[in-house]
Amino acid sequence: MRNLPGLGLSSELKHIIVQPGEMYSSNTQLIIQTLLGSCVSACLYDRQNRVAGMNHFLLSAPRYPRFQSLILSDAGRYGVNAMELLINEMMGKGARRSQIRAKVFGAGSVLDIADAEDFFKIAEINQRFIMEFLETERIPLDAADLGGTRGRVIHFDTHTMEVLLRYIPSGISRSLGNDEKKYWKKNVHPSESEILYF
Repeated sequence: MRNLPGLGLSSELKHIIVQPGEMYSSNTQLIIQTLLGSCVSACLYDRQNRVAGMNHFLLSAPRYPRFQSLILSDAGRYGVNAMELLINEMMGKGARRSQIRAKVFGAGSVLDIADAEDFFKIAEINQRFIMEFLETERIPLDAADLGGTRGRVIHFDTHTMEVLLRYIPSGISRSLGNDEKKYWKKNVHPSESEILYF
């Protein structure tokens, strides 16, 4: 991980913005970017075949039993679907599943959802899910920046496979949390600081 304050991105490259519930993959060089609060983005890549992609997902439950597998849960199925769709799309562009590696980001606690003793908050569920999924699918994890209380902006270069991460101020993170809550209720739920490279 390199801390590189003030370093910019090439304006000559095409930039793709991934919104919650979306994904994008490519076998050409471009920048995929997204804004994360409680959501998680997996940046997946096959360096040998030059295919990379990113998703952006939020699991479908605000809490889940601490010792039950999320992969097999109703909440986890949403994340599994998001991961498998991205992997399959990448394979359609020439990636080999056995060569896919990951960098994962997000799961900041920016949503104000009631917690209970035996349950995780939504951000913690998302964090727990992505780690379980990668371990179960034997996808090597090269870098991760998960948790905390701030949102993140990430930019993924599909050629270098590097991710530029910028934390966003806590006030904006709270606003992002409100936006995520609206997205979560509508689409998922059933009823300025340092720059980092990964």
